Amino acid sequence: MKQGLAIPALILLLMSCSQQARSENPAWINKLIGEFQSKPVGNPPESIWRYQYKGQVVYYNPPQCCDRYSVLYDANGNIICAPDGGNRGRGDGHCPDFFSERSGETLIWLDARKR
Repeated sequence: MKQGLAIPALILLLMSCSQQARSENPAWINKLIGEFQSKPVGNPPESIWRYQYKGQVVYYNPPQCCDRYSVLYDANGNIICAPDGGNRGRGDGHCPDFFSERSGETLIWLDARKR
């Protein structure tokens, strides 16, 4: 009987953690997550990562498949550059040192929906 209650309790705990994490995000991040969730699940699934880069907090959204660019945002949601992706996989060339200089990796959100 105890085992039957554990699963619903775990689901409620995960939901509350997810809500808390979303409330700690800047509003523009939550809007971006909503946009991603309104589309079909990507391959790979969409994700948003937080880093320190050149003395500031930045948010990285990896590329989705094929020749698409990634996007690196500043803390206010302004696009800084595309660190990778594109035809050659090297991004737009505006932040070639992102991967070697970034630190403090934190996963902010990962689309956990099933395909």
